[in-house]
Amino acid sequence: MSRARDLGNLAGSATGLATDSELSSAIAGIDLTNVQRIVPVDSNISVPGAPTSVSATVDDAQSAVSFVAPTSNGGSTILSYTVISSPGNIKKSGTSSPITITGLTNGTAYTFTVKAHNIAGSSTASSASSSVTPAAPTAISVNYLIVAGGGGGGNAVSGDGTTGGGGGAGGMRCTVTATGGSGSLESALSLTTLTNYTVTVGGGGAGGAGSAVASNGVNSVFSTITSAGGGGGGTSGNGADGGSGGGGGGNSNNGNTMSGGAASPSGQGFAGGTGKFLAGNYRGAGGGGGASAVGVNGSGGTGGTGGAGRATSITGSSVTYAGGGGGSGDTPGSGGTGGGGGGAGGSATAGTANTGGGGGGFYYGASGTSQSGGSGVVILRYLTSEGTITIGAGLTGSTATDGSHKVTTITAGTGNVSWA
Repeated sequence: MSRARDLGNLAGSATGLATDSELSSAIAGIDLTNVQRIVPVDSNISVPGAPTSVSATVDDAQSAVSFVAPTSNGGSTILSYTVISSPGNIKKSGTSSPITITGLTNGTAYTFTVKAHNIAGSSTASSASSSVTPAAPTAISVNYLIVAGGGGGGNAVSGDGTTGGGGGAGGMRCTVTATGGSGSLESALSLTTLTNYTVTVGGGGAGGAGSAVASNGVNSVFSTITSAGGGGGGTSGNGADGGSGGGGGGNSNNGNTMSGGAASPSGQGFAGGTGKFLAGNYRGAGGGGGASAVGVNGSGGTGGTGGAGRATSITGSSVTYAGGGGGSGDTPGSGGTGGGGGGAGGSATAGTANTGGGGGGFYYGASGTSQSGGSGVVILRYLTSEGTITIGAGLTGSTATDGSHKVTTITAGTGNVSWA
């Protein structure tokens, strides 16, 4: 019998593989899924255990099959894995999870099993994955609300009566009911199933502390749409520009009026109010801008109210987002509707999470400190008939049904979403 057919002697003949073309051809033709053992029976090496937790994705004529490696490798390194389809018995090998198996037929339901291979041979097949049905991409129309993180409230650095402005609300962009700023309502995005789309939920900016100025909020993103983080409130100075600009702070050292930040880019919110010094040490900081109104100017020891947010019914009920933070003063300004934090005459308050509300500013000599802006949110609305969404790793979110629509609310993180 030739060595090409003598599988029992393959391991002992390994040194001759480089020059023995007959053996090399024989080994290349071996189907490892059917070879149970190619080492002597008294060896301490055995076949590996079966892979576990097999799952598969829906794609166009293919599927990415994921699995967990077996806990036992049989005493020898696992060399490869093979995915096997049912029906069709289509096979694809690889060295790690996931393995993409191609050549599937769209519209046919498949399950998949996985085998592990080492020098001793093949494991038993894993348990089958859940059924998936490959399909060609289709169009899907997605409405959105994208709110960025609100700006932090301004801090009073030093000096009796100095004030910090309210943080500006995060920029608001929406296709349902109303959008931020004075712009026109935006249009739904035309997307496709089986495609990944980036999502980022922006965090709120930190409030000013000590000599540090308040931070702007972080941008929120969905696909090609970006909402700008709200501007930080002025720290005894001018407010920063942002989705809705932060309010300016009063200044104890001179009679200057401190300006509010601008809404930048335009069309996502409104500017912050000014901070005003008056004779007799009366100082009031400006409120942060909101999605539907400018922040109110500080005046005569009274902090400005944060600009009002704007309501949308994208979830199926009316909710207001992106209110500006209140400016500080002897009489502090309240936060704007839509999650804006109040300014300090006592303690300032933070912007509400997942509204993009600006943080409240701090008044020197009062208890507490300035506060952070509220985090943003990404909300997606689409017909139930247009597909099922997958919220990818790194994102926190959930999906609810509103009549003929599904509404996915993503509250934190960065990652991808897709529909199938």
